[in-house]
Amino acid sequence: MNATTLDLLTLALLPDVGPRAVRALRERGALAELLREPRAHADLLPAAALERLAGGTARAAAERELAAATRLGLRVVGLDEADYPAHLARIFDPPAVLYVRGRLVADEGSRSVAVVGSRAASPAGLALARRLGQDLARAGLTVVSGLARGIDGAAHEGTLQAAGRTVAVLGSALDRPYPPEHAGLMRAITERGGAAVSELPLGTGPSPATFPRRNRLLAGWARAVVVVEAAERSGALITARLALEEGREVLAVPGHPSFAGAGGANALIRDGAALVRHAGDVLAELGFEVQPRPAPAAPTDRVLAAMPADAPVSVDEIQRSSGQPLELVLARLGQLELEGGVRRLPGALFLRN
Repeated sequence: MNATTLDLLTLALLPDVGPRAVRALRERGALAELLREPRAHADLLPAAALERLAGGTARAAAERELAAATRLGLRVVGLDEADYPAHLARIFDPPAVLYVRGRLVADEGSRSVAVVGSRAASPAGLALARRLGQDLARAGLTVVSGLARGIDGAAHEGTLQAAGRTVAVLGSALDRPYPPEHAGLMRAITERGGAAVSELPLGTGPSPATFPRRNRLLAGWARAVVVVEAAERSGALITARLALEEGREVLAVPGHPSFAGAGGANALIRDGAALVRHAGDVLAELGFEVQPRPAPAAPTDRVLAAMPADAPVSVDEIQRSSGQPLELVLARLGQLELEGGVRRLPGALFLRN
């Protein structure tokens, strides 16, 4: 941690002082000098913040926060530090500080892809997100996501299964990981060479206000955002919009028009987002020559052969009849649905076309 980080943390903890105000203050000169004369910047700092700075309570709070983070095994990384993510530092309102568990790689943004989507994802969507994580990792890319239930968690899991690097950007403080059941996943990410990060002070729980803040970090961290299953009003679409505003690439996985969970992704494609069927599409769109390992071909005929010609059948029945791992069955069903070979019915049933 450099000397400026404590000054940045002091500002970040102040009431009603956001990243844009911190950026404006940094443009005026050295923060250490500015903080010695805070009232000269009353146009950027509200009265409550000025009072805390002038009375010394703001610096004391930052020192306590830093000590608490250290006890928890966390780092506080300031915007001016060498390993602060370079792509993120260039967004319109980068966080003054990041709380970090694990390892940051400052220059990996150009080889990072964010994979986001619905918390209430379909089995096929989860399988595809997991496969994207695996294949993007095998191609040498870092997979970034939000640790949420559904698509986010599947993307992280797939990356870890391929022994790749993944970064979890939380919508809560690192000492209050959300959802709670993903605490083990967060631990696995950080223990296997990845990182968990948040801009939120210790003790901050999830709320409707924290997730949009998290989404702008997802949008700014990586070179591209891939949306896998998203309703027409969803946090994943907010991330996509923010990515476009920051000049990032946006890609989306299409879904059947009758599936409500595909409405947002389909709308993105209609409006110009690149269509994604597999990781090879992502790599090609971003100009990477390296290709991931192809999916195993063996389950293709077995999955379709396990389905009756004229009656709906459940995923569990297909898996039992085909003798294939559930993940491969789900991935193949998703591909067949995109190709028009099967239809998804209510109750997680599938019917051959």
